[in-house]
Amino acid sequence: MTFSLELSPDLVHIRDWVHEFAADVIRPAASEWDEREETPWPIIQEASKAGIYSMEFFAEQSAEPSGLGMLVVFEEMFWGDAGIALSILGTGLAAASLASNGTPEQMGEWLPQMFGTVDDPKVAAFCSSEPGAGSDVGAIRTRARYDEATDEWVLNGTKTWATNGGIAEVHVVVASVYPELGSRGQASFIIPPNTPGFSQGQKFLKHGIRASHTAEVVLDDVRIPSRLIIGGKEKFEERVARAREGKSSKSHAAMTTFERTRPTVGAMAVGVARAAYEYALDYALQREQFGRKIAEFQAIAFKLADMKARIDAARLLVWRAGWMARNGRTFDNAEGSMAKLVASETAVYVTDEAIQILGGNGYTRDYPVERMHRDAKIFTIFEGTSEIQRLVMGRAITGLPIR
Repeated sequence: MTFSLELSPDLVHIRDWVHEFAADVIRPAASEWDEREETPWPIIQEASKAGIYSMEFFAEQSAEPSGLGMLVVFEEMFWGDAGIALSILGTGLAAASLASNGTPEQMGEWLPQMFGTVDDPKVAAFCSSEPGAGSDVGAIRTRARYDEATDEWVLNGTKTWATNGGIAEVHVVVASVYPELGSRGQASFIIPPNTPGFSQGQKFLKHGIRASHTAEVVLDDVRIPSRLIIGGKEKFEERVARAREGKSSKSHAAMTTFERTRPTVGAMAVGVARAAYEYALDYALQREQFGRKIAEFQAIAFKLADMKARIDAARLLVWRAGWMARNGRTFDNAEGSMAKLVASETAVYVTDEAIQILGGNGYTRDYPVERMHRDAKIFTIFEGTSEIQRLVMGRAITGLPIR
């Protein structure tokens, strides 16, 4: 049996190609779009023209045999800039929800609309969190009611912190059909463009990832055809029937998507951490104090050593989780959550240390580590907080219903 941690030649080619795009297109525009706090549509279009933002590219990398395809892409893009990269790649969460649970007909109709065309790129949004239900997915209050007279679903509620919320061509919304069943009574629904009753609420001004649009979406008697429940109404009702009988269920609407994407979020965090480490290393090799390069001082060299070790460890956990997911291995010890937890906290640690190495310069917007530090914090919060990841891991490891 052979074992290797080397990337395949095809993956090396993809990595280097995406890195070049990140270096030449994303990174030079990072500061501008961070200050503007607007969706960088021109950069999204450049990514579409390059072939990086397309349904085909996402599908190819998701199907890559080692499971590392999307992880390599996300790390390089977020190395360029987290806010712009999330604007370009944020569609992936909605696409993952549809790809993992949708019918072939739904995927054929709606995945292309999520990405648009090279001349007219679009984005998609996955809407799960609510003002009163962030980490507590089971507390979702948005309701979906089936109207037999019209063969439609009627949705009411408010979603918050939605990436691309309100500006997306296609929204995927998690709603509760049978509240008494908690998360097992929830389903995901496709909201087509220009649907009456669906609107954008507050747009959030954020600490970091400012180039990525984050907003509330409001559903006021939104009516959609019954065929737009992801996976189909019949399959959903079968799952509900099993839940009522007390039988185990493999998944539910929101958590299936999050578990599938946690290694990807870990790769995002690794990209930001690596960018800050590389900048701090270059700075330490050039900056002089007391007549010596500051990298010659143990206080700095030890920081760099710890930063590098944590980044490499986080990447290995992310790659393991990606490989396991792609090859059908179960996350018996919550390896997806483990990868996301370690990578996200590594990003916060490394960017903080990068600022410390740069000193006063690092605290100014003249140097990119300040922005990277602001961007890093979100990884310990979205798609499951660090506390939730530890809870998931604790339950998996002990087998106990830890609260």
